[in-house]
Amino acid sequence: MNQRQAQKIIPATWIMIEKQNNSTSDYILYAIDWKRKARWSWEGWNDLADLLQFNIPVRRKLGSPNYSSQPCAKIAKKAIVLRMNEEQYDGFETLLYKPFSKKKWNSFLKEYRQ
Repeated sequence: MNQRQAQKIIPATWIMIEKQNNSTSDYILYAIDWKRKARWSWEGWNDLADLLQFNIPVRRKLGSPNYSSQPCAKIAKKAIVLRMNEEQYDGFETLLYKPFSKKKWNSFLKEYRQ
């Protein structure tokens, strides 16, 4: 993807995952732009409060030269929340980074959606 195309990415779907390890939880936020097949992720959050205070750069409209940032708490309201263990998360990652159809995606979400 070239720089001009990257500037046009507008996330359509937000996914927040709580990955449960043995005794701790990790929080990951994903943004997906279906039209351009682009995916972003913000990983490495051990505390949900810290993730919700993080400002995420988002484009408001196609071709806009400026990013606006929104706190993750505002984005979390419209995000799909999934709780997974390590094995389920590995399956999610392989599905997310391979070309897939909306039908396959919807069947996966029905299985894990809270």
